[in-house]
Amino acid sequence: MHSLSFITLSKDLAVSKEIREALSATSRVRVLAESQDTETLLVDTLRLRPSAVLIVLEADASEKTFSLIKKLSAAVPETAIITAASNASPALILGSMRAGAREFLQLPIIIDELRTVLDHVAELCITEGQSHKQARVTAVFSSKGGAGVSFLSANLAAAMNASTLLVDLNLQAGDAASFMGLSPKYSLADFAANRNRLDDALISSMLTPHSKNLSLLAAPLEAHEADDITVRDVSEVLHLMGRRYESIVLDLPHTFDPLTIAALDLADDVLLVMTMDIPGIRSTKRALKVFERLGYPRGKIRVVVNRWSKSIDVELQKVEAHLDEQLVGFVPNDYPRVIESINLGQPLVQSEPSSKLTIEIKRIAYLVQGNTNTNSPQPRRGLLGSVFGRSRNNNNGSLELSAMTTESA
Repeated sequence: MHSLSFITLSKDLAVSKEIREALSATSRVRVLAESQDTETLLVDTLRLRPSAVLIVLEADASEKTFSLIKKLSAAVPETAIITAASNASPALILGSMRAGAREFLQLPIIIDELRTVLDHVAELCITEGQSHKQARVTAVFSSKGGAGVSFLSANLAAAMNASTLLVDLNLQAGDAASFMGLSPKYSLADFAANRNRLDDALISSMLTPHSKNLSLLAAPLEAHEADDITVRDVSEVLHLMGRRYESIVLDLPHTFDPLTIAALDLADDVLLVMTMDIPGIRSTKRALKVFERLGYPRGKIRVVVNRWSKSIDVELQKVEAHLDEQLVGFVPNDYPRVIESINLGQPLVQSEPSSKLTIEIKRIAYLVQGNTNTNSPQPRRGLLGSVFGRSRNNNNGSLELSAMTTESA
């Protein structure tokens, strides 16, 4: 996840927007919350413990403002306090610094000055011991239903060689619990309803343990509860859970709604799941174009083929050329084993540890964890090499990629 987290305070919505856009434009920062009053700021800061709080000073800032800065400095010394203002007087800047602010930003924000301030905040985090790692977040997504996203999410989470949380963001009809054989008592809806009084004990009670290294944060147990979950809830749960786990896997719905986009924004890796048929390839192409418009770096997206079979008569090099993207994983088609694992409510990577499907999912897990362990399964190019080594003389029944070239996002 992003290395620095911010909460901001401004009574001016236009200024709030300017600050949010400037911070979000850097790859280093995530804005956790935007407050318009001091009480909300205090509550959010004590609960979320961000890297920094940015307070916009009014021209006639009173002792009350300086008292707020002093209170924050005492309560959360590991959080850097930054003040900002336009046309601030030397007395105002000096007053905020004396109260405990570490940095001052001139408004409107100058990018070079912002970078310098962020560097200082990062140094402070290390000095104050706030340099603990955040979980690596992997979002599993397909814009086409039926691609096997929930199955892959559950098995990927179970394959991680680290403490892992699976978050079911299929808010209307999440099925992750059944894939893992769990009966959750609480869900993301309970997290949202109790957001302002969360502590470690309450957070732990809302998670459903599966094994020593794996837990689930379930989707709402009732469909109507999904209406109460906001983008901010998703952002906060990933921030808070990121401190408790080494890895977070997101099981996402098939639509580009605001909640899904927020989750995709916060992910370190996006596994884009594709089935090797024309509708699947088309939907993958469209999703890649959406990701491009969203400004995601290419290294963040990894296309994985699900239900792969060598009997599929499609030239993988042509698919890669059409998508302008490398295929990094091929999860074999093993319908009987998959259905059995789903019916048993047990991830296949645990019930069938030596199956080819398990080996490939574990290889993908190594990949997204950035693990270079030499015991990980064979690299993708070895698989493609064996596929391309087959004779391609018979083209009968092959997919016509030309049929897809006219498809636009």
